[in-house]
Amino acid sequence: MIVCKTVADAGRITREVKKQGMKTGFIPTMGALHNGHISLINQSKKDSCFTISSIFVNPTQFNNPADFEKYPNTLSLDINKLEAAGCDLLFIPSHAEIYPDDFVAPHYNLGFIETVYEGKYRPGHFQGVCMVVHRLLEIFNPDILYLGQKDYQQCMVLEKLISLIHSTTKIKICPTLREPDGLAMSSRNIRLSPEQRIKAAELSKALRWLKENIKKGDVRPMLNSGIEQLEKNGFSVDYFATANASTLEEVNNWNGQLKIVAIVAAYLGEIRLIDNLLITYPS
Repeated sequence: MIVCKTVADAGRITREVKKQGMKTGFIPTMGALHNGHISLINQSKKDSCFTISSIFVNPTQFNNPADFEKYPNTLSLDINKLEAAGCDLLFIPSHAEIYPDDFVAPHYNLGFIETVYEGKYRPGHFQGVCMVVHRLLEIFNPDILYLGQKDYQQCMVLEKLISLIHSTTKIKICPTLREPDGLAMSSRNIRLSPEQRIKAAELSKALRWLKENIKKGDVRPMLNSGIEQLEKNGFSVDYFATANASTLEEVNNWNGQLKIVAIVAAYLGEIRLIDNLLITYPS
């Protein structure tokens, strides 16, 4: 695995690879890697791509400075995991490489998708996500960008970004990987205490319960019950909702046929967790 730290080196290596006719796959990360990240590396390798990953904790997507400061740093372990998975190129840039002094932050017209759920509770977050991914796409111009479904709304935002910047990169969304008790794998899980880690599984349990029991009609009573159950287990819930899987418009009365997604975001102590499940009928 090649490790580089400058935009110049990353761009040069990628151009050389492309000249050889190789397809490139890209997996951007903020480190603290888990098997969910590695599954994206594996998919890229399976697709016969020259596989590129990056580790950069992007400050522009943190609307809470304390969250940025406490983000886990496991760089040496991350490098070992990527090498073992067969990653071909790892980019570990400094802040100055991504955001040089002459960098002018653009504004992305993301529309409705930026106003709801994660966009509502984390103002500015998706602008920051788009900023760093746009920058990385400029550096690598990959054929395929691999994303995990756990960040469902972010996947939709990045599809919008690709359209806005007229990129030729294709997005491939891969399934959420889960722990044996159902908890979605996340870098933030590292920060959970042993007691919180046990309770955290209630998040996916609430989503599965909703998916298994939902009926057409008014779904709000079920959503309220789910929120109550999460609160009983110590969660502070930002949202527990059902939305149109294609637009993220809220769906409170379901016709039993529309493809919807159940989405949740909640705090355990100071740690914020998100998850989702797609629902089709019959579920």
